[in-house]
Amino acid sequence: MTSTPWQKSSYCGEGESCVHVAATPTETIHLTESSDPTGAILTATPATFHALLTTLKKETPRA
Repeated sequence: MTSTPWQKSSYCGEGESCVHVAATPTETIHLTESSDPTGAILTATPATFHALLTTLKKETPRA
């Protein structure tokens, strides 16, 4: 997965440890933490990732 195009969360400030997301042609979503992007990589289906985002948006008010 070294050629996976990771995208940094838009909520991440400069120099902070952030969530990175990548989608693959096989319709899987990968999530990792920026301080160690090759360490723990979580994999989800698009439906599961959408459910996660929906839940987070409901429970985390944006400042």
